[in-house]
Amino acid sequence: MQPISQDIRKKFLSYFQSKEHSLIPSSSVVPHDDPSLLFANAGMNQFKDLFLGKTERNFTRATTSQKCIRAGGKHNDLDNVGHTSRHLTFFEMLGNFSFGDYFKKDAIKFAWEVTTEIFGFDPERVWITVFREDDEAEELWRTFSPANRIVRMDEKDNFWAMGDTGPCGPCSELYFDKGPQYGSGTSPRDDLNGERFLEFWNLVFMQYNRSSDGKITTLPKKSIDTGAGLERVVSLKMGVDSVFLTDVLRSLIAEIENKSGRIYEGPQSPNAPAFHVIADHLRSLSFAIADGSQPSNTDRGYVLRKLLRRAVRYGRLLGFEKPFLGMILPRLVSLMGDDYPEIVSSQALISETLHTEEEAFLRTLQRGGALLSGLMESSKKTGTISGDDAFKLKDTYGLPFEEILLLAKDVHLDLDIARYKELEEQAKQRSKATLKVTSPMDLDLSELPRSTFIGFAAKNITTTVLAVNLKDKKGSVFLEETPFYAEKGGQVGDTGYIGFFRVDNTLTPGSGIIEHIGVLEKGELIPGQEVIAGIDLERRRKISSNHSATHLLHYALGEVLGSQIKQAGSFVDNEKIRFDFNHHKSLSAEEIEHIEDIVNTQIRQNISIKDYELSYEHAQKDKSIKQFFGDKYGSIVRVIDIGLSKELCGGSHAEMTGQIGYFRISRESSIASGVRRIEAVTGLEAEMLARKNTQTFTKLEALLKGPQLLERVEQLQEALKKRESEFKILKTNQLKEIAASLKGALIVAEVPCAITDLKMLAEILSLQNPTSFILLGAQEKERCALLSKMPVGASKSAKNLISIIIPIVEGSGGGKDDFAQGFGKLPVKLKMALEAGKTWLST
Repeated sequence: MQPISQDIRKKFLSYFQSKEHSLIPSSSVVPHDDPSLLFANAGMNQFKDLFLGKTERNFTRATTSQKCIRAGGKHNDLDNVGHTSRHLTFFEMLGNFSFGDYFKKDAIKFAWEVTTEIFGFDPERVWITVFREDDEAEELWRTFSPANRIVRMDEKDNFWAMGDTGPCGPCSELYFDKGPQYGSGTSPRDDLNGERFLEFWNLVFMQYNRSSDGKITTLPKKSIDTGAGLERVVSLKMGVDSVFLTDVLRSLIAEIENKSGRIYEGPQSPNAPAFHVIADHLRSLSFAIADGSQPSNTDRGYVLRKLLRRAVRYGRLLGFEKPFLGMILPRLVSLMGDDYPEIVSSQALISETLHTEEEAFLRTLQRGGALLSGLMESSKKTGTISGDDAFKLKDTYGLPFEEILLLAKDVHLDLDIARYKELEEQAKQRSKATLKVTSPMDLDLSELPRSTFIGFAAKNITTTVLAVNLKDKKGSVFLEETPFYAEKGGQVGDTGYIGFFRVDNTLTPGSGIIEHIGVLEKGELIPGQEVIAGIDLERRRKISSNHSATHLLHYALGEVLGSQIKQAGSFVDNEKIRFDFNHHKSLSAEEIEHIEDIVNTQIRQNISIKDYELSYEHAQKDKSIKQFFGDKYGSIVRVIDIGLSKELCGGSHAEMTGQIGYFRISRESSIASGVRRIEAVTGLEAEMLARKNTQTFTKLEALLKGPQLLERVEQLQEALKKRESEFKILKTNQLKEIAASLKGALIVAEVPCAITDLKMLAEILSLQNPTSFILLGAQEKERCALLSKMPVGASKSAKNLISIIIPIVEGSGGGKDDFAQGFGKLPVKLKMALEAGKTWLST
């Protein structure tokens, strides 16, 4: 029997397909092409440019089931998750959309039919809300529902806007009355906690445009955007009080029960939030990782890390002391993998990422917990942990604020939350101040002429100048037709000549606009003038070969590392390839060789590289075609087909793979948490890299006097290891000799050892003289160091001592009460500093 969630999803989509809606797959939950969003949080996200008229598709009606995460930014349900019956960070949004096709009448009719026939809800328990001024919507709803179950609401509840300016319009929401046992409210308007009347569907009537001065005008093409939360619909269908009792989430909770040995006693039980948080956060983490994101310390990666740490913290309440999320993951894959195959193909990556992050956080908790214990001891006098100390735990050790509160509460200490929040706000402001904001070009894009790119078929053409923007011979030229490829999709722009205008770069500041940037070397250019425009053919050839090699590299990465690999950025010019991708660890030498072998095999086979166009809808459904990171597509897309590799791409390519010549990886590195970078070269540059490596190997053989290079290096490593061990023993003996000459309750001395050995000497002295107060100094060249170590239970502070005497040598330092050190740049005053320290210790 099909699970209820799966059944409702399937029937919803089938219904709208029967009403001539195109079925569009869910977009990635990680919106690579929309920097304004942390995560996809609504079904309309992937259609935003369509609603704004910036792109076109070959359909005017669509239906989707969209993966959504609301855990940051404007839409953030994180704090509520686990403690209410309806909030989730991950959920599915069922939706139907009209782009200038049908409007209110059909949208309302469709919604009522689905509510009563597909969802099977009792019409007598369905309530409708409309915007207070929307007479048309109320009149249409009266066809299906009596007037006493239609409620007018204000702008806050029933008027939607994409932003401060742009498309907007009234909306209509559908509610289900769960009954008087859930609250005293008599309608959605006076049900303040939202427990009795549960909203399950929102219909947005996008009919207006709001300008920057607040003026509202009617849109020429009115559109529909609707969203119904699948989990809420299923909870109503199943007649349960909480979304956590629905089929998928309750099954995950059962697995948590199985792994923890703890019993879930229902949504209101004391341990319920722990079960809820783990089940919900596991879904968000798994789908985000499968779609190419990774936990990190910035942007959406920080949100994922926060989700994971919150899940781990609640897991500890259920007795999980070791990484456990990966143990729950197989149940999630079995429940949702049929409908979302990306979590099946990415299961190994998800599991390893979760395990690595959990282990790191558990270590942080142990380290931060130990520090917190020390702070608690020092805070017992006041009964309060200072905001400064709490912020240090969070900022330096990554301990979540919630965890600090919980641990403080366990030992009955308060926390200076106001000071903590003040420091947190200061940190946010500093972070904002460091952001580099790029201002838009000082050009009115609406006034710039549009150009036609014909540079795949023609490389040297006669064309007409449309506009010129030059100052001191430098600036931009715009053509009617152009063979120059404008920089986009990771490929650099073409260079060449337009008459006597040397083109140094080609950009596209707006849709259809191609800007040729360069220098007029002689003569003049005026609008209407006919010119010969030609690109640098050899440079384009190398760029095209490198671009085709990038596609082969992408394919090879999937073959070697797994199909979960997703592009996270690229750069292609005439000299090199740079390819970024999501992966959680560095590549081994064997993996790099395997990738190179796959690419070079494709090159040697001299495969014909084809390009052809498809509808975007068809391309989305074809799982063999990869879509590029960050690209936005129109209704017709271009496919680059290199046999086993197929990708949507608008760039230039070689005609045959043999033209690439040869491929070598020059470097593999990390550029961010969970993101790796491969740098590679092709053709002559690859040959030169191989020759350079051979030359280096030959020189090493000559230097090490023998052809058995690896064996000789291993011998040298062993010899070095032996020398290092001998040197360590010698140094320890020397320090012991120095220590033997220093005794007494107060040990203050300048010692004849390296600054870096002061700490080891202090440790030896402390073992030999456990009750002694120790202050040591050492100097070398133009610097000096001071180090203090106090006995256990000492009334004096090493940290205070160093802070008093280090200014004498014009230095700085720090530490703790039992151990501190500092470094100065006036070694001539070292003896003076030691005397001052001796006096302070003696008083």
